[in-house]
Amino acid sequence: MSSEQPEPTGATSPAGDAGAGTDQADRAALEARVAELTDQRLRALAELDNARKRYDRELGQVREQERIRVTREWLPVLDNLERALAHAGAHPESIVGGLEAVSGQAVELVRRLGFPRQDDLGERFDPSRHEAAGSRPDADAPPGTVVEVLQSAYGTGDQQLRPALVIVAKDD
Repeated sequence: MSSEQPEPTGATSPAGDAGAGTDQADRAALEARVAELTDQRLRALAELDNARKRYDRELGQVREQERIRVTREWLPVLDNLERALAHAGAHPESIVGGLEAVSGQAVELVRRLGFPRQDDLGERFDPSRHEAAGSRPDADAPPGTVVEVLQSAYGTGDQQLRPALVIVAKDD
């Protein structure tokens, strides 16, 4: 058994009253602090949610502006294709020159957008830059060399839009 005896119920001492008041004051202070921190947390979460929504809205606006800018860049190419097609009926042979000019214009536009056309003819086959569509013997090229480009590659390094589709030289 313990040497301390519990105080009788209903009896109060001056020291006990002061301790209870201090405990209640401490408890009230802690509850106020918890309420304050809870309010700060909820405000921070609301600010974070508002920032996320603002970022999403701004990102959507930037994407739309970029989509408009790129489309505007392509409009002259479309205009020139329409002009070439309009003249094709009157002068069928003129369509070849018109299409060559429009093709050059399109290649230049893609280059300005940051994805230059790669000239892979004669290059050593590189699976990170080329996709082999086939192979064939070629007396003028060493084995493993690109001897025909079926589709050009656009872009460089990590910014490659697509690999070149090529035919590769092989031994006889």
